[in-house]
Amino acid sequence: MQFSKRNRRKRIHWRIRNKITGTPERPRLNIYRSNKYIYAQLIDDIQGHTLASASSREDSVSMDVNKSEQSKQVGKLLAERAKAANIDKAVFDRGGYLYHGRVKALAEGAREGGLQL
Repeated sequence: MQFSKRNRRKRIHWRIRNKITGTPERPRLNIYRSNKYIYAQLIDDIQGHTLASASSREDSVSMDVNKSEQSKQVGKLLAERAKAANIDKAVFDRGGYLYHGRVKALAEGAREGGLQL
């Protein structure tokens, strides 16, 4: 049986999620990547709360650059919001996507902003 790309990504994501969980001290940095935008959240899985979030749809992210650069800006923005919420470490959840391109750029942007992954 052949899986669609979406189902394949979901299966990979569930495999990743079985191994990692977010805590209030070290939340899970979750990523969703659409064709046009990228979204990131810091999630406390114990209580089921989103502690901070950022996306490329926000006004503070420049739309004049390519999508990888936008992802890097989103990572930096999320790191700033995490610092404001007294969060300095996170567990990286790539969401079933390959650690390449926009996903990698977001992670590097978060690290540049001071978030430890």
